[in-house]
Amino acid sequence: MRAAGILLPISSLPTKYGIGGFSREAYEFVDQLEKAGQKYWQILPLGPTGYGDSPYQSFSTFAGNPYYISLETLTEEGLLTEEECKAADSTGNPAYVEYERVYNTRFRVLRKAFERFIRLEELPKDYIRFREENKDWLEDYCLYRVLKSRFGGKCWNEWPKDEMRRDPEVLERERKNFAGEIGFFSFMQYEFRKQWSALKTYANEKGIQIIGDIPIYVAMDSSDAWANPELFQFDKDYVPVAVAGCPPDSFTADGQLWGNPLYDWAYHKRTGYAWWIRRMQYCRELYDVIRIDHFRGFESYYSIPYGSENARHGHWEKGPGLELFEAAEKKLGACRFIAEDLGYLTDEVIQMVKASGYPGMKVLEFAFDSGPSCEYLPHSYDKNCVVYTGTHDNDTVIGWYDSIDDAARTFLEKYMGHPFTGSWDLVRMALASTADLAVIPVQDYLGLGTAARVNFPSTLGTNWKWRLLPDEITDGLCERIQNICAIYDRLPDGN
Repeated sequence: MRAAGILLPISSLPTKYGIGGFSREAYEFVDQLEKAGQKYWQILPLGPTGYGDSPYQSFSTFAGNPYYISLETLTEEGLLTEEECKAADSTGNPAYVEYERVYNTRFRVLRKAFERFIRLEELPKDYIRFREENKDWLEDYCLYRVLKSRFGGKCWNEWPKDEMRRDPEVLERERKNFAGEIGFFSFMQYEFRKQWSALKTYANEKGIQIIGDIPIYVAMDSSDAWANPELFQFDKDYVPVAVAGCPPDSFTADGQLWGNPLYDWAYHKRTGYAWWIRRMQYCRELYDVIRIDHFRGFESYYSIPYGSENARHGHWEKGPGLELFEAAEKKLGACRFIAEDLGYLTDEVIQMVKASGYPGMKVLEFAFDSGPSCEYLPHSYDKNCVVYTGTHDNDTVIGWYDSIDDAARTFLEKYMGHPFTGSWDLVRMALASTADLAVIPVQDYLGLGTAARVNFPSTLGTNWKWRLLPDEITDGLCERIQNICAIYDRLPDGN
C-alpha cells in the first residue's frame, strides 16, 4: 500500500528547555502528521549520546536518552516544580540544541526528581517491574555510567584494571557503594521508557507508525562493549584489533573512520546470534518498523587497522549475511525492516537485499550527477523501496541544489521538464514515484537551507543540533502536504 511519512529527530522537536523531547510538542507533532495524511514518523536512534552528540555513538544500544524525558510530565507527577524546570532551561538559540548547556543543567534537575521519587511512600510497581524485566542490560549500563563518572569520563578500557576487567568482587563492592547513583540512572531509564511508550501509543492510536533506527555498530565507549567484550574483535588487553568505517570514494578521499569496534562474527554465530536477537526484540518494542543502518555491512564490512589516521588502508571482510536475520525471524517472527543499502554496493550486496525482501532506500539527491541510468532516478524504482528527498546525512534540498554543479542542475531540470522552483520539486517527484513509501525530511516541506541540515558526516561540532521553531509547522502546511499526498494516492485508508 502506498504511504507517506516525515523524518524528524526527537531532538529537533520545539520542546521547551533546550532540546526536543516527549513533552506536549511531540504529541502536537503527531496531530500534525495525522492532519497531513501521513502514516509514518521516522526518527533517529534514541540512545544516550556522548562525545560528538551523535545518536550513532551511544553509551548503550539498549538505553534511552534522558535528555528526552519531559520535565513537564515530571512536574505533573509531583516530582518537579515549574520553577525548577525554568531554572534548568538550556535554551540559547531556539533553532539549535546547545548540548553543553543541556549537559550542565539537565542531570541536576532530573536528580531533584529522583530524590522526590525515592521518597515516595511506595515505589510504583511498574518501576520495580521495569528494573526486573530489563536487568540483563540495565544493571550493567547504570554501573557503567557511575564508574565512567567516577573515573573522569574516561572510556572503560582506560579504567583501573579491576573495573575494566569486571572483577566480580570489585563490581559487587561498587554496586553497594554507589547504590544511590545506580538508582538515579535506573530512574531515568524508567521515565524514558514510560514516556516514550505513552507517546508511541498515542501515535499508533492516531494511525501513525514509528520508523526507528538500529545502528549496525555500537560505540567503543559503551556499556555494551564493556559488559560484553567477547562480542567484539578485541585483543587480550581489550584494545580493538580493527575498527569500522568506509573506504575512500568520490566524496571523501580519506574514507570515513568511524572508530566503532567490529564484531567477532564467529562468536555471534556460535551463540545463535543471541545478543543481536535481544537487540532486535528491544527495537521491536520501541518501533513499528526498523531501519537497519549500513545493511551492506552484514554482507561484507570494512575493517580498518586500529590506530589508523584515516580509512585508506582498510580491507573488506565477510559478514554473517542473511543468516543473522533468518535466525532473528525464526526466534521473533516476522520483523518489519527497511534496509539502508546506500553507498558502494557489490553484486553480492545487491543480491542479499533482493533475497531479504526488505525494502531498500532511494535518495533523490543522489540521482542527478550520473545520467539517465542512475538507480536513484524515480523511473528506475521497483515498488518495494522507500524514497527520500534526502536523509539526516544529506543537505536539505535547497542546500543541495546550491551546491551541485551546472551539469547536474541541467539534467535535473531536463528530467523535471521545467526550471527548479524549490524543494517541493523533489518532494513532488518522491511522492509521485512508484516507491511504496515516501519519507520527506520536514526541512524540505519547509523549504529550508543548509542551516537546517542535521549532520555533516565525518565532522564534529556542528551536528545533530537543528530544531524546529514553535509554530513553524502550520495548519496550512499540513493541508498542503495532505493535498499533494492525496494526488499521488499516499493517504491512509479513510482519508
